[in-house]
Amino acid sequence: MVPSVDGRIVVTRWKLPASVTGEYERTAATFGADAWMIGRISMEPYAGKARIPARKDSRPIPRTDFIARRDAESYAIALDPSGKLTWKSSSIDDEHVIAVLTEQVSDDYLAFLQSKGVSYLFGGKTDLNLKRVLGKLTKEFGIRKLLLEGGGKINGSFLAADLIDELSVLVAPIADGAVGAPSLFDAKEGKGPARHLKLVSFEKRTGDLVWLRYTLKR
Repeated sequence: MVPSVDGRIVVTRWKLPASVTGEYERTAATFGADAWMIGRISMEPYAGKARIPARKDSRPIPRTDFIARRDAESYAIALDPSGKLTWKSSSIDDEHVIAVLTEQVSDDYLAFLQSKGVSYLFGGKTDLNLKRVLGKLTKEFGIRKLLLEGGGKINGSFLAADLIDELSVLVAPIADGAVGAPSLFDAKEGKGPARHLKLVSFEKRTGDLVWLRYTLKR
């Protein structure tokens, strides 16, 4: 993640130099992760737009996981509980797409994902059980190290579920100041799940970015 010094994460209005993207990719690569995960809104630019046709087959599709492939070198995972992403392809660059859904999605949408070769997992009936999702990702795809890349609500949900081992942020030399703007961790309304961290390292990077790494105290 690339937050401002006050923790905001809407980078599009900051006019950051292109070098920031390079720094982000370089630091992310040091973790040797098997996959990366973001939410629906963050994934929309990657998914593209496609039409979801109505099914001719009236038989219901069972709510069981669909695994299109298990042999990808890396995976791009979208948390999309309601099934709103309309994928043009089953991959982002060379990374195989996995959609994480709830059982409320339509049969038309499941048939659409199958036709595109997009793998999908069910994380719950109406809400996602994140611990269950991580267990399935390990069991079905061998994913053992995952980069969680936002947005703030997803980060906050993983924090609340105590599913984060390490926090890595590239702090941008920006003071945002926008009231109500999404932040690095957005909990549900009210008191959030405050957690104590242990500083592992800090490093100045290109463009006055500061790379901070923490582990979570347990």
